[in-house]
Amino acid sequence: MEDLSRPFLAYLDTLDIITILLPYTCNNGEADSFFIKSKDLLSELTIKESIPLPEYKKYICETTEAIRFEQSYVIKDGNGIQTDLQIGAVIRTKEFDDLFYYSGDLGISYSREKTLFKLWAPTASEVKVKLSLPAGGLLAVHTCSRGENGVWSAEVEGNLEGLHYIYQLCVNKNWTEAADPYAESVSLNGKSGVIIDLAKTKMDYPILPEFSSPTDAIIYEAHIRDFSIHPESGITLKGKYGGFVEEGTKSSDGSSTGLDYLQALGITHVELQPVNDFEGVNETDPLKEYNWGYNPLHFNAPEGSYSVHPENPYSRILELKNLIASLQRRNIRVILDVVYNHVYERESSQFEKIVPGYYFRHDQFGIPSNGTGVGNDFASERRMARKYILDSVKYWLSEYHVNGFRFDLMGILDIDTMNEVRKTADAADRSCIILGEGWDLNTPLPQEQKAILKNAHKLPRIAHFNDWFRDTIKGSTFNLFDRGFILGSTQKMDAVKQVITGSISLQPQVPGLFQQPYQTINYIESHDNHTLWDKLSLCSPDDTEEVRKSRHRLGTSIVLLSQGIPFLHSGQEFYRTKQNIENSYNSPDQINWLDWGRKSLYNSNVEYVQGLIKIRKEHAAFRFNEAELIKRHLKLVYHDEHTAAYLLKGVAQYGPWVNIAIIFYNGSSEKEIVLDTGISGGWKQLCDGSKAGLECIRSTEHSSFKVAGLSANVWVQEENPSSS
Repeated sequence: MEDLSRPFLAYLDTLDIITILLPYTCNNGEADSFFIKSKDLLSELTIKESIPLPEYKKYICETTEAIRFEQSYVIKDGNGIQTDLQIGAVIRTKEFDDLFYYSGDLGISYSREKTLFKLWAPTASEVKVKLSLPAGGLLAVHTCSRGENGVWSAEVEGNLEGLHYIYQLCVNKNWTEAADPYAESVSLNGKSGVIIDLAKTKMDYPILPEFSSPTDAIIYEAHIRDFSIHPESGITLKGKYGGFVEEGTKSSDGSSTGLDYLQALGITHVELQPVNDFEGVNETDPLKEYNWGYNPLHFNAPEGSYSVHPENPYSRILELKNLIASLQRRNIRVILDVVYNHVYERESSQFEKIVPGYYFRHDQFGIPSNGTGVGNDFASERRMARKYILDSVKYWLSEYHVNGFRFDLMGILDIDTMNEVRKTADAADRSCIILGEGWDLNTPLPQEQKAILKNAHKLPRIAHFNDWFRDTIKGSTFNLFDRGFILGSTQKMDAVKQVITGSISLQPQVPGLFQQPYQTINYIESHDNHTLWDKLSLCSPDDTEEVRKSRHRLGTSIVLLSQGIPFLHSGQEFYRTKQNIENSYNSPDQINWLDWGRKSLYNSNVEYVQGLIKIRKEHAAFRFNEAELIKRHLKLVYHDEHTAAYLLKGVAQYGPWVNIAIIFYNGSSEKEIVLDTGISGGWKQLCDGSKAGLECIRSTEHSSFKVAGLSANVWVQEENPSSS
């Protein structure tokens, strides 16, 4: 956009190239010479190329001077007309990245005697920190000093606890205000950072038992507000951090809800949808608006709308820490859903205000890229952008003791950053789970550098949401009427066999999606898109409710009985519905809430899912952590157009059963299936598609099994027949 306050435009695009745009209204766009001038020098530029454009003539010029970013420059033409030299595309060059990379701490360092402020802003010519009273009113403005690598700092004497702070920066002769990206707590609605004493938020976290294998996880995705806001939740602090972990809560019919229910269900990890400060809900009147939380404002400060006292900068921290510790005391680990791929709004974000153009990707024409679909892509490949993500991950691990991270739109980020995230997590807790959405999105990052599904082999010990599993089992998410296995499809049986066995390569000639089973997140429902119940209702409207429930149970059974890491959407176990709303990110509570009345109504299905979880936990053969173990013990023993069956053979060293037969059947009527097991005698059924658990449902002496229509079946042998 043309800057009418300047006669022409000049940009530093590399450390030695200056691009000048001379409008045709200025001497017909013609110039014989340009000079760079500062208080210390006057030097002529070398014109390397001139290019006519519709409104300007573009001059590519070279300078031999070493540009100092802390200094102001002007560009003069041969007639003495001058303009400010602005920071241009240079900030997106490797040379800039290397020149200004800073490995030290940023943010504030508080003590009762003084507070140190540190901000990375290499293109700023001046930086100040403004201190305000909590109730409003300017207290003081302190000038920051520029240090090495473009870091500005100020040390302010006295006890500043509770004061609000914000930075004032001059970049390209323009003044702006920006909050600290490293703020640990923020004011109402994230307007500014707040100086706090983190020692006052110390929490006693429990020592958790060893958790060595990611495939031992059963992940349960939940939203803070959805979890408790329903009238039947029996929870007092509805929609709040504290409500998530209230104990002894029950619905009106006396049915267990909340934390007690979660523990009884048997899941191992709760994945919390974003709890960092986000846009979309007014913290002074939170029930007036709703949002999932994928509009990040501040990445290190907890969201205030979930706090009982959002105006208190300590309260939101303590409430979230208590939530995490309370879940962990019940041996439920906590995964945070993190959204480092974009910000709520690029132009108004603190990143863009502090170092304009640096933190976000641009295409070859200098236009901000939009692979995320929300107007900006975070440039994780740049060293200080990557450092920010790693510092933030480290902060949540050390300060909040979380047990994992789910990376929203992970495919926007680069492979090196994600592998560094894995190393950062390992340094704190090797059992930390890292998972993400490896979708291939249209962002200007080379294909070989993207953290996407097809590059999973470059991302060891990072798991991916497996859309192949999802679409094979239920049908395409994006084509509502596409039918997967549970909707009777007979077209995807080869895919069914692969996804239930970990999406690895079982045979050399058949490539797998992953190298190891811990890389696959097996799911058929999440907060995104239609719930499974709604998909089934819309796709197959003539089904009776009983048939729909059977299809749903079969899908959830396949998630929990397949090799890999199972993932459940909260309420999936009682047929969660969002009233056919596909994208409910800002729909009212009545659409998004976890309807605890359905938990009571469909309690038999809850018990069924509990039983499946017990079966999975009871024997490690359901959750092999190495591809070689799957290849050694898993044998596909039967399949036709409606059936996939496999045997886990010779697995006594991994649990109480010697052999396990699993049958998934999508036919509509009862069928007898004879398995080619090579084993006879002593089979006990633990799951028949409507009941599941560790108790024997029926037994047989033969490898001939009756299966009900639309059912999952598990049969086990407790003793090796050859030795009995």
